[in-house]
Amino acid sequence: MGQGFKMVLFSSLLAFGATAYASDEQPNILWIITDDHRPDSIQAYNRATTGNDHSELGYVQSPNIDQLASEGVMFTRAYNQSPACGPSRTSMHTGRYPFRNGKYAWEQTHQQADFTRPAVSQQLAGAGYATAIIGKQHLGISERRGGQGGIFEFDIDFHRDLNGNGLGGLYYSGSAYGLRDALLLRQDATETVHYPNGKRLTYTLSKADRPLNDEERSVKKNIEDEFDILRAYTRINKGLILGGVNPQPADKTVDAYIVKEFESYLENSGKDYTSSFGKQLKGADSNKPLFVNLGFHLPHTPVLPPKSFRDQFSNKHYKLPVFDTEEMATFVPQQMQIYNESKTHGMTDAEKQQAIRDYYAFTAFGDHLIGQAVDAFKSYSKAQGRDYLIVFTVGDHGWHLGEQGIMAKFTSWKQSLNGAVIVVSSDKEAYPPGKVVDKMVEYVDFAPTFLSAAGEDLTDSRFDYLDGYDLARVSGDPALSRDYIIGEMNLVNGHRAYLRSEDFAFSMRTRDRRTPAKSPLLNDDIRWALEVHPVKAEMALYDLRRDPLERNNLAYTQEYLPLAQWFREKLGNIVLGDGRIEMDWNTDNQYSLSNFAAGADDKVLDIPPELIPDPELQDIQRPNY
Repeated sequence: MGQGFKMVLFSSLLAFGATAYASDEQPNILWIITDDHRPDSIQAYNRATTGNDHSELGYVQSPNIDQLASEGVMFTRAYNQSPACGPSRTSMHTGRYPFRNGKYAWEQTHQQADFTRPAVSQQLAGAGYATAIIGKQHLGISERRGGQGGIFEFDIDFHRDLNGNGLGGLYYSGSAYGLRDALLLRQDATETVHYPNGKRLTYTLSKADRPLNDEERSVKKNIEDEFDILRAYTRINKGLILGGVNPQPADKTVDAYIVKEFESYLENSGKDYTSSFGKQLKGADSNKPLFVNLGFHLPHTPVLPPKSFRDQFSNKHYKLPVFDTEEMATFVPQQMQIYNESKTHGMTDAEKQQAIRDYYAFTAFGDHLIGQAVDAFKSYSKAQGRDYLIVFTVGDHGWHLGEQGIMAKFTSWKQSLNGAVIVVSSDKEAYPPGKVVDKMVEYVDFAPTFLSAAGEDLTDSRFDYLDGYDLARVSGDPALSRDYIIGEMNLVNGHRAYLRSEDFAFSMRTRDRRTPAKSPLLNDDIRWALEVHPVKAEMALYDLRRDPLERNNLAYTQEYLPLAQWFREKLGNIVLGDGRIEMDWNTDNQYSLSNFAAGADDKVLDIPPELIPDPELQDIQRPNY
């Protein structure tokens, strides 16, 4: 769940020892991030991976993103480090794995602890850049404990300023963190609709202490009928909007206003101007190279494409993802909890069709807005006489549309983890037009990519903390590769880490509790997941050679258990013993560093050949525990 939309101009933090210098050789950088965005919504991605224009589920539409892909390099096998907004975005902005930056969920972090390092925006500000975030942020990083975006010069909350001033369509308004948290915290939850004529209607979605009365139910139902709203009705996802039509036309949605604010920021370069919601702001500094992170809310819930785009998909029919409830027989408890809280069981086929149709209509609308933003950025760079670098991150994480029987994220399955990246540059040698790279890349690669483009020397010891690689090197150096990607999260079902390679997908429980780190319990009993009985480690192992859709967990079969144990040791040593940080973020500097397996993250999988079963194996036996 996101914390809302923000527009932020970062300041340079000399405390980190950076010296500002601006060079005419430094390109303007635009970093676009969408939310809950599946890469199969992009035709260019589908053509590169399956040879077909459309998703395996059906019709998609993406002319502007396709054009962007034709101008640069598309990385088709990109993986996030945490399948939830907050920890994923923090990992991207810090260039560090969650187990090394100490943020596993939605903790509000700060930079007082001595293990922290500057965010990429701060590094770029020190390198002479003007830096801005426009749109969704959800970083959870402040300069000092208790700060609210204290590392920023100013902080404008788009969620409240846009919607609070009658801009945008429909939004959850009962909790600062959204509907899911209102339900978990047993708070009243409301929604607000903004109509095109300026009318605003707030209605009750749920009450903390009682059911809705007849009048409240009637108002809610009338709204749902008016906008064809489809809701999830599982326990935690209860009430989330999985489909419907936006109350506002395409140019009046929240995401449309995000692009308008971006355009205004560029058009008013070097001048003061007034935002859409009446705020006095300063335009971009044309005397410096510019770094902008443009954050879209879509296609995150509420999934409400504007009518003009929804109508284009109204007659489309989609293949429903294959799922059999017998697959649950191999789910470990953590997977079962995700399933119970996000399952599509109980939805009719018509409702599933609507959810898929409206989702892809929403991504098509996002394609339209991305086209606008890219055109504005190119025009600004041309007027400034400066080269540019555009990086489009297709989703801070993914989204299931029925795979594994759920509509959600938060999982270690492919649909939650796999994204795509498109990089377009004035430097066509670094990023050749139309090139497709199918190497595995990670979201921690973005920070080194931006720093390298800005002229920073990544071999300098100041950047030793970075966990990723410069994508220009990944694209251009055949010898540079990694055998696996990794990540970890502590949301919904507790700590779970994952490792994916060419042939296998593995995940496991890493801690025996779900609560956030708190003194004095920091990295306590840190070897638990390596030493506990294999069943309690809740391992999942999928042989992608025979099961690319990850429908059959083989970790506890006689044939695959030795391999699962090998992966348990490999992944456990990395995320638990190779620089793991557990920090009590309610303190200034109380943390624990676990380094019992330093160097375990060597990017190499040297699996003993005798542990790898024949993929043609027919009879698989399950041991008795």
